[in-house]
Amino acid sequence: MDQVVTGLDGLLGVRLDEASADRVQLRVPVTSALHQMFGIVHGGVYCALVESAASLGGARWLGADGRVVGVSNQTDFLKAVSDGELIVVSTPVHRGFSQQLWEVKITDSDGQLIARGQVRLQNLRPGGGRPR
Repeated sequence: MDQVVTGLDGLLGVRLDEASADRVQLRVPVTSALHQMFGIVHGGVYCALVESAASLGGARWLGADGRVVGVSNQTDFLKAVSDGELIVVSTPVHRGFSQQLWEVKITDSDGQLIARGQVRLQNLRPGGGRPR
């Protein structure tokens, strides 16, 4: 799939490898533009990647039934990175009528876990919809 995305994700250099209702994979080259003042990737970058990967998967799952919005993003930073590539993989934990919960793992190209997070999404259905 390897496709460049737009918006904040485009500014971050996100490339889309895979996007389905069950799994999303993104890749991001680490450049100095992603660094905080001490030369490592800014924690906000990880939060944004977690939100984007979860939201894309949640939107693919909900499809034409509505749209999703993030209502909670909890991200843990585990290892400092200053170069290389980040691989972001998101998978669903729970998908219900009104909310979804997605887990996201961010690794480096050696497979080391750099950050992990979870996002709770609200399913916004026109007219309330009916349960799946």
